[in-house]
Amino acid sequence: MARERELKLSAPPTFRLPSFESLGLTASDESEKRLVTTYFDTPDLRLARWGVTLRYRAGEGWTVKLPGGADDGFVDRDEVEFAGPSTRPPAAALSLLRGLLRRDEAEPVAKLRTIRHLRVLADEHGAKVAEIDDDEVSVIDGRRVAARFRQLEVELAPAAAESVLPGIRTLLAQHGTAPDPVSKAARALGPKADAPPEAEPRSVQSSDTAGAAVAAAISAATSRLLRHDPAVRLGEDPEGVHQARVATRRLRADLRTFKDLLEPEWADRTREELRWLGGDLGAVRDAEVMRDLLRSLAARLPAGDRGAALRVAGRLDRVRDDARKRLLEALDSDRYLDLVEALLAAGREPPLTAAAEVPAAEVLPDLVVRNWRRIRRAVNALADDPPDAELHEVRILAKRLRYAAEAVGIALGGYDKLAKEAAALQDVLGRHQDAVVVQDWLRGQRAGLTAPQGFAAGELWGLAGGEAARARHEWPAAWKSLRKRARATL
Repeated sequence: MARERELKLSAPPTFRLPSFESLGLTASDESEKRLVTTYFDTPDLRLARWGVTLRYRAGEGWTVKLPGGADDGFVDRDEVEFAGPSTRPPAAALSLLRGLLRRDEAEPVAKLRTIRHLRVLADEHGAKVAEIDDDEVSVIDGRRVAARFRQLEVELAPAAAESVLPGIRTLLAQHGTAPDPVSKAARALGPKADAPPEAEPRSVQSSDTAGAAVAAAISAATSRLLRHDPAVRLGEDPEGVHQARVATRRLRADLRTFKDLLEPEWADRTREELRWLGGDLGAVRDAEVMRDLLRSLAARLPAGDRGAALRVAGRLDRVRDDARKRLLEALDSDRYLDLVEALLAAGREPPLTAAAEVPAAEVLPDLVVRNWRRIRRAVNALADDPPDAELHEVRILAKRLRYAAEAVGIALGGYDKLAKEAAALQDVLGRHQDAVVVQDWLRGQRAGLTAPQGFAAGELWGLAGGEAARARHEWPAAWKSLRKRARATL
């Protein structure tokens, strides 16, 4: 996998590349390439609408470009290359995009011919800083040219600093270019490629029905799940699993929050399926969190003990790998595809009860109040030195309150600060729970440890206990802030 970091610019037909001497850069002599690229998608351009491209380029092979950030023409996203014949996308590429394609086929949707004029920018030491591709693109429809456009791509060298981009962008803008973050495929496919994806966050008005707020909440969380689905499958960025797990937790919380507005049988069945998926995501994520915490604690040990401590933490790599195999099997199953289809349908038209026809402003505030009362009762029932399990339960209730405030806030507004305070309490109790779980895991690792590793494990256990103690000391202040905010909001 590679990281694409480039500036996309539109250029007029008369554009000429300027000198870069004022920036301390020199441009190589121009070289030319002729490229033929075929883009694949579903008939409804599902991949393009998610910001994904699947292409075959003669002489280069297959490439999948995943959604990333786009800021004033600057695009930063992952791209994955695959080998295979030109006639059909490779199975590995289709597997990566299975959550988005599901049971539909990817077929040719656009063919582009490009004349690429390439220049390399180097600094005063001769080190490559960027490559500028000046592309004259023809969109081919059968035997005719359906459209033409010109686009510049300024791609940073892997070792180059992004700080060089503003100067390059300003200089090119002075000569007639403009930011153009739209991909060549999207330009070729036209307005249909700019349509919203199947699920997306959307606003709801207080005058809308409560059912509209339910649909918006489900759609937003489903969008989060599917946007991170390819990253989960790749497995190179832990954030993908983290965000997908958050999406399943949020969906389960939303179904619980809106339970009086949803058809019970559907809600129960869907929550159970989300529990199944969340369990497989959680097994991977929990192993990664424990491993990372142990590594950070190992860095605080005396130098002579760190190697043994890291070998103890390394046991979690095997745990994570085994959990990942189970997760990939789940993602490739019909059960997962059926769940995604059900969530997408609910984001459009959820199975609602008659109570959901009431205006949102009349129904939704009480849903937040209910969650607040639950956590207040739980905290009031705690002893002075509560057991770890009871603090963990408070964390779960804080998370549910946060999600309820955020879901209701989509329609009514005014709950942002409450959600923020609930998140702060959730975070501090989350640190406590992570430390406690690590201590429990270390207790079970005695078998097979060498004497140095056993000693290091004991040191790690003590440091984790210190983290838990700090969180115990901090959480009452976070609770006090949340209670104050709830009194002002509810």
